[in-house]
Amino acid sequence: MAGPLRFRHSTQRWSEDRVRRDLLSPLQNRFGATMNGPWFAPPEGWAARRLEMDNGDLALFVWNGQEAYWMGNTETPETLWRTDKYTFDEVTDPIAEWGERELLAQLEVEDPWLADYEHVAQFFLPVFLSKDGRESTRTFFRDHAGGFPDASREAGLRFYDDLLATGVLDDYRYTMASKLGTSQGFDLSRMQATMGEFNVAKLLADAGNDFEPEVELGSGHAIDFRVEDTLVEVTRPRPPSRRQVNTGIAAVKASGDAKTRDQLAAHPGAVLVVDATSFADDEWRRVLGERPDVGYQPLVVFRYRPDGSVEGYSHGSIPFPLPFS
Repeated sequence: MAGPLRFRHSTQRWSEDRVRRDLLSPLQNRFGATMNGPWFAPPEGWAARRLEMDNGDLALFVWNGQEAYWMGNTETPETLWRTDKYTFDEVTDPIAEWGERELLAQLEVEDPWLADYEHVAQFFLPVFLSKDGRESTRTFFRDHAGGFPDASREAGLRFYDDLLATGVLDDYRYTMASKLGTSQGFDLSRMQATMGEFNVAKLLADAGNDFEPEVELGSGHAIDFRVEDTLVEVTRPRPPSRRQVNTGIAAVKASGDAKTRDQLAAHPGAVLVVDATSFADDEWRRVLGERPDVGYQPLVVFRYRPDGSVEGYSHGSIPFPLPFS
């Protein structure tokens, strides 16, 4: 399975003739392909081409006299197989900015409704234009409001656009964006669970906490967040109608129980955070009214709505502030 878009870096010399021979020709034979000029001027001293396949795949190639960069959501030509891969943050700013302009413009042509939300489009660009995840990730925001129940596409996109506009996740772009997935298969529950980590990032940021996501530990586990010296593990139960348990209260308890038997058993003292954002209003009211525990503390249970409002409760001592009492 292909991952999120990255640049491949070639240290060989390239020319227009070599691009046609070693890149365009194998792609023409494989998919049918045309080579065109870029939509935006490349950095000074560089030449660039767009390679567009008949099946909708796209590749960008930019070169000067000493090196070259390739980025594409298509099959990589053999001559570039052994090249190293780099994220947007790992290449020079002029190359990264040119590549992003080309890809954002492509996204705007294909899905203008998505490109209108510039922070979502830019942050998730490595998966929105990825080889295997482009359809599934766009479908998630288009048809499922980014995981919000009973909400419009526009409301869900505004929520995440506002979160990403703050920049609190900029340093973790590839880590977090990749969690949404680069698989051709559409898995709503997994994508909703991924966005639970974005919701917790907002929960922490709204209360003024500094945090680090995806913390690798010596135990072999990866914990979702660290807030100063406190580990935070996130779970997002599916709505009751989609599982054997048939109430929100039971779903919260079952979801928490699964976590306490795995990661949290190895890391006592970590805070368990249950994101109930997938719950409809009536189920959430029951949960908030009863404030169920899960047999583990410290525990936080919360739900966001697309307007940015949040409600929740906690059990045990939470060693960092929350945006609700």
